[in-house]
Amino acid sequence: MTTGLVLSGGGARAAYQVGVLKGVSEILPKQVYNPFPVICGTSAGAINALAIAGRSGHFRLRMRKLQTIWQNLKVEDVYRTDVGGVLKNSIKVALSLLHSGYSIGKPVALLDNSPLRVLLDSHVRFRHIDEAIASGELHAVSVTAMSYNTGQSITFFQGTHRLDPWTRFRRVGVREGLTIEHLMASSAIPFLFPAHKINSHYYGDGSLRQLKPLSSALHLGAKRIFVVGVSDNPRHKNPSMTAEHSPSIAQVMGHLFNTAFIDTIESDLETLRAINCAVKNHTDEEREKLGIGHLKYVDFVSISPSTPIDQIALKYLDELPRSIKFFLRALGATPKGGGASTASYLLFQKNFCNELISLGYRDALEQADEITDFFVGDRETLETQPEHP
Repeated sequence: MTTGLVLSGGGARAAYQVGVLKGVSEILPKQVYNPFPVICGTSAGAINALAIAGRSGHFRLRMRKLQTIWQNLKVEDVYRTDVGGVLKNSIKVALSLLHSGYSIGKPVALLDNSPLRVLLDSHVRFRHIDEAIASGELHAVSVTAMSYNTGQSITFFQGTHRLDPWTRFRRVGVREGLTIEHLMASSAIPFLFPAHKINSHYYGDGSLRQLKPLSSALHLGAKRIFVVGVSDNPRHKNPSMTAEHSPSIAQVMGHLFNTAFIDTIESDLETLRAINCAVKNHTDEEREKLGIGHLKYVDFVSISPSTPIDQIALKYLDELPRSIKFFLRALGATPKGGGASTASYLLFQKNFCNELISLGYRDALEQADEITDFFVGDRETLETQPEHP
C-alpha cells in the first residue's frame, strides 16, 4: 500500500515536523530509504517535503541533515531584518495603500524573504527528485500554492507517468518540474512575504484556500496517509472564556493565519474520520443504497503538538532581531497584548526551533506503537527499497 506524507504550512512552526519525522526515522528500521513514496507539502511544509525528497540516502540520514539545517537556523536566513530593509518594505506597503498603481508589477509585503532563496538553493537537490522517481523510490512529490489570479489552490507535482492532472472545485493538480520558484510561491505568507510569479500567474502561500489539504496525496496515489500538523491541539487545552482586553492587530492576524494553516487540515481530518466510520460500519450494498459507494477507507496517522506552540513562542520573543521585535510590538504581539501566534510563524531562531524539534520527537515516540502498527501494513514499501550505491 502506498503511503503518503502530508506536511502542512506554518512558518517557523514547521520545525515541529522535523522532530516528528526524526522520531519516525528512529522507530522504523535503519535501512529504510524512504517510507513515504508520496510526499506532499504546503508552505514551510513544502520546504521540508522537498528537502526530504531532494536528498539521497537512508531516511534516518536525511532527517539528520534536515534537523541540522533547522537547528542552526537564524531569522536572517529567511528574511531581511536590517532596519533599512524592514523600513523600506514598510514604506512600500504604505505607498501601495495611498496609490493603487504603485504595486502593479512589483509585489509588496512587510518583509523581504529573498534570503530564503539562497537557503533553499543550498539545501534542496531538485535533480535527485527525478532520480528517485526513476528508481521507484519515489512515486510523487507535490507543492501547493494559491493563485492570486484565479483564487484556486494549485498543486504542482512531479511523479510517475501514470499520474494524471486533476481539476476539482477550486483545486487543480498540475504536472510540472518543481523548482525553487514553486517553494518561494508556496511559502509566501500573505502580508508578510511578497507574492511570487510563476509563468503568468502570481502565487501566495499554499495554505490559503486549500480546502482539502489531504486530497493531493490521494490524487497522487496514496492509499494511506501520515499527517504532521502544527496546531496547538485544542483538545488538550482549557481556553479562558474571559477577555482581558480588546484584540490586538497581531492577535487578529494570528487567528487569520491559524485559519489558513491549521483549521483546514483539522477539518479535513474530521471529514476523513467520518468517511472511514461510514465505510467501516456499512456493507458495500448499504453504501451503494446510501449513495456513498464511491467512498474508500483511508488509514491514517495524525500527529500534532502536545504543548501549545503559542506558549513556547512567548519564551523566545526577545531573541528576535530588534527591528522585528519593534515591528511585532507595533502590532501588539507581546505577552500581554496577545498575538503570539503571529510571532510563532516568524520565529526562525534556533532555540525556538530546537524546542519544537524536541517536542515533535517526544510526541512521535509517545505514539511509537501506533506508528509501528501503521507501517506494519506497508511492508512492501519498507522491504522493497531500491538499491543505492
